[in-house]
Amino acid sequence: MKIAVLGAGMVGRAIAADLASQHTVTSFDISQPNLEQLKQSSPDVEIRQADLNDYTHYATLLAPYDLVVTAVPGFMGYAVLEAAIRAGKNIVDISFFPEDVLALDALAREQGVTVITDCGVAPGMNNFIIGRYNEEMAIKEALIYVGGLPQHPQPPFLYKAPFSPIDVIEEYTRPARLVENGEIVVRPALSERELLSFDGVGELEAFNTDGLRSLLFTMKHIPDMKEKTLRYPGHIDLIVALQTAGFFNTDAVKVSGQMIRPLDFSAAFLIDQWKLQPGEQELTVMKVMVKSESQTVIYELLDKYDEASQTSSMARSTGYTCTAAVNLIANGLFTEKGVYPPELVGRDKTCFDFVLDYLGERGVHWRKTTRPVGV
Repeated sequence: MKIAVLGAGMVGRAIAADLASQHTVTSFDISQPNLEQLKQSSPDVEIRQADLNDYTHYATLLAPYDLVVTAVPGFMGYAVLEAAIRAGKNIVDISFFPEDVLALDALAREQGVTVITDCGVAPGMNNFIIGRYNEEMAIKEALIYVGGLPQHPQPPFLYKAPFSPIDVIEEYTRPARLVENGEIVVRPALSERELLSFDGVGELEAFNTDGLRSLLFTMKHIPDMKEKTLRYPGHIDLIVALQTAGFFNTDAVKVSGQMIRPLDFSAAFLIDQWKLQPGEQELTVMKVMVKSESQTVIYELLDKYDEASQTSSMARSTGYTCTAAVNLIANGLFTEKGVYPPELVGRDKTCFDFVLDYLGERGVHWRKTTRPVGV
């Protein structure tokens, strides 16, 4: 199969490299350094510099390809996905944009294409898990805890970001939608903080973030659902201080005669503070809990930077979930037309097991435990 990967960032490079072992892959990005880095590590991947904001040329750009992966920054993700759908291509998306992806379902059906969206680690694997167990039991509560963290945290922030700082700040400022007693409720981001212990990592601080996304609408029958992000204790106190002081404001202020948004300044400053250095060790920790009246099913992940391939855990756990979904389509295991978040794919046991096995073959191991409620 001929596959186009749009975006050659950290995760996009991992996706292209993995797919190239089975398919003919071309990676597109405006950044020549990103493309050259990919080519150096994965010579089988073809590279092509392109302005992916130029949506008018997508029909021509994507014409030679059987399937498209969209791995662009969130701020452009919806427009890129829409343009790829209009080009008539099957798609797997990990752009994690804020817009409602289900608004594109009618267009995808009209074009006769399959779109699996939000297909990373979170959102992504948590959706697969909840969708599968929704078929097995009457879920009363779903809890998701997830964090991407440096293995050796350094002050003052005790954090490194595998993604753009402005995307992380968005996570810290966007109100969090939860489900309580069958109703969608809104809580401030960073609220309801709690300390939890995770094997292999230690004590982490959990707080509300707006990560349920499509689950709010596809799993409306589940009475209680929430997602919390994980950080080392102390990080969020600094974030709250910066937010309170106005460093994340979007109203421009005059500095040396120029109008500057505090948010833009903060993001530019934090790029150096939060950027993962080449070879820097980091980890992804995650726990998904689904509860019925009688039992709790728990899936846990602790994945670390892979020194052999020099691939970050976030790129592995996110990228390989995406490439598993690509192969679901390529192998004819999922053929429904329209836009499908992972929970609507994972409800099929064959698809769910394929994704877990695919990840395990690449060293990303999810551990399952089951216990009676109350234990």
